[in-house]
Amino acid sequence: MILACQLMVVVDATVVSIALPGIQRTLHFSTANLSWVQNIYLLAFGGLLLLGGRMGDILGRRRLLTAGIALFTLASLLGGLAATPWELLTARAVQGVGAAVAAPSTLSLIVSTYQEAGARARAIGLFSSMSAGGAAVGMILGGVLTSYFSWRSVMFINVPFGLAVVLLAPRLIREPERHRNRLDIAGAVLATLGTGTLVYAFIRAATSGWGAPVTIGCFVAAALLVALFLLVETRSPQPLLPLHLVSQRVRGGGYLAMLLTAASMFGMFFFVTQYLQLVLGYSPLRTGFAFLPLAVLIFAGARIAPRLVPRFGTRYFLIGGPLCILAGLLLLTRIGAATPYAPGVLAPMVLFGIGAGFTMVPLSLTILAGVRPAESGAASGTLQTMQQVGGALGTAILLTVFSSATRHPAPGETAHALFAHGVSSAMGVGSVLIATALTLILTLIRPPRGAAVRR
Repeated sequence: MILACQLMVVVDATVVSIALPGIQRTLHFSTANLSWVQNIYLLAFGGLLLLGGRMGDILGRRRLLTAGIALFTLASLLGGLAATPWELLTARAVQGVGAAVAAPSTLSLIVSTYQEAGARARAIGLFSSMSAGGAAVGMILGGVLTSYFSWRSVMFINVPFGLAVVLLAPRLIREPERHRNRLDIAGAVLATLGTGTLVYAFIRAATSGWGAPVTIGCFVAAALLVALFLLVETRSPQPLLPLHLVSQRVRGGGYLAMLLTAASMFGMFFFVTQYLQLVLGYSPLRTGFAFLPLAVLIFAGARIAPRLVPRFGTRYFLIGGPLCILAGLLLLTRIGAATPYAPGVLAPMVLFGIGAGFTMVPLSLTILAGVRPAESGAASGTLQTMQQVGGALGTAILLTVFSSATRHPAPGETAHALFAHGVSSAMGVGSVLIATALTLILTLIRPPRGAAVRR
């Protein structure tokens, strides 16, 4: 039940991407505004995750999970019925709010429910597979639904699953003990404004450029808001984000590594999807199924890793996983207009899937090791904030690289060759992001063998 909730909110970040052409035709979106169908969900989701995590600690995680999924489900229904662009965008924003309320409670419920080390590792493994593989599943599902039905089915598919969660959660999920602290209102406002402005700044960077006045202004505002948030948290007796969660070397390094890993992953998803459709001429359905090997390997790795971590420790996986992701991205830098799916795209996907499956679980275990139950919501919300903000950051950076690489075509260069050159350049920078994550792991994350699962 908990895993179904996580899969719903993660899938919705990407399932719409393949349906965008149909949405544009039906609702008459302008090209400039069409990107907001995805971005407004990401903005609301990323901006409210910290608040949603802390609210779960105080008000009850099962209660927040149920309320968030109920809101998400209602918004999905209204989005499927939308007749105008503003109706769909409003529904997508409300979906993001519901996801931000529900998502932190999924992981914190796992942390508080599963006390035995091995059971907790297996549960976090399944959760991580949903988080890492959900994006690929979203593209597969989006391809199937838009090919056989319409873009509205992408929204309606959430309704039966959401109703099942709302009805069954009170019966199947135990409500952990609530911690009756006061909600840090000032911290909540600053965290929401700061993370929301930061996500919006990345979105603006991807569309307007890094040097645009609006982009620069947003980054400056985000920096000021985050600085004020940290100042308030140091003085609050009951902070929204206990700063010791991020100041400790291993956990803080884990959060940064998660952000950079998500940046490389979401950037790769975005550009490979575009390459398959625009260069290789794949249909939405075929594009979705082209990601099937990636999704299968992520899920398989996330299932296998929890069984091996207690025996070998997290260290081998935290090094080997990112190395596989790095190898896959480096292979994608060789992509060209005539590169076939197999082996040119399939082989990097295999490496990427193995690496992601073996990275997300040990990294999540390392971050959540030793977190007190009273702070599990805050720790979970921060973890998922790193994933969402990282996805926005990676997409924005790689889009900027792509735009620069395709701005001046060579004489006689075809449109397909130019696009492939841009993708190759973007994957090169994606390699730098995951290499930086690996460097952080090597220098900051040094848990003793098996430490991630011992309590």
